[in-house]
This record gives sequence, C-alpha cells and structure tokens, in this order.
Amino acid sequence: MTVEGDAARRRESSSRPGRTSRDLVALGDGGPVGWICFGPCRSGMPGPGRAGEVYALYVAPDLVGRGIGRTLLGEAHARMKGEGFETSALWVLGDNRRARHFYERAGYRADGAVQEDVYDGTTLTELRYQRVL
Repeated sequence: MTVEGDAARRRESSSRPGRTSRDLVALGDGGPVGWICFGPCRSGMPGPGRAGEVYALYVAPDLVGRGIGRTLLGEAHARMKGEGFETSALWVLGDNRRARHFYERAGYRADGAVQEDVYDGTTLTELRYQRVL
C-alpha cells in the first residue's frame, strides 16, 4: 500500500455516482486532523434490522488520545441511527490492540467473524466488531 495509490483509490471512490458512504473530517488549526467514512454494511450481519458500517477511522498520530476519534465515531453513530440503521459493524486488525480497545470502550464487541487480506505478500487478519446504535 502506498499513500499515492490509496489517495487515487479514494478520489475515484468519492466521485462515483450513487455513492452511499459518508465522510466526516475533524479540522484543527492547521487543517484536517481526523477522518471517518461510514455507510451501509458491506457484509452480511447476523440479527435483525438494518446494519451500518464504519469503513475507516483515522486520526493524526500525534493527536491520538485527545478525543478526536471518539467525537468522529459518535457523530457517525448519530448519523447512521438517523438514517435508520440499528447496528454498526467495523473490521479491525487483530494485532491492533490499541484500536480494538478504543472500539470496545465505544461499545463494540467482536462477533467471531474473521477475514484475511494479503497485502504485498503479508497476510493481515481482521476481526469484525459490532454494536447496537
């Protein structure tokens, strides 16, 4: 993965007609300091009701722990609920203990679903988390 490749994919995805995902950006004095992308759940979720999904959440590394991620996630939850979603899901790297702890504090729980993606010959294991909105 490269910054350039990721930026190109995101530009293409953001300009696609009929896009159902939403983006929120946290701004600081010098510009963007955090970003969250969410929308309808892309994979089957167990249980009744409509499911939303947090696709990505990033905060500037030097600002982690200052509430930016928590604020973005809270606003995404409110908007998903306002759009009629009853639950939210997300995928997090199994080795990313800090992110897993963050999501657990926000009410998410691992539901047992696992997926593996291979990037440049390295297998990354992701765990699905979900919570009621």
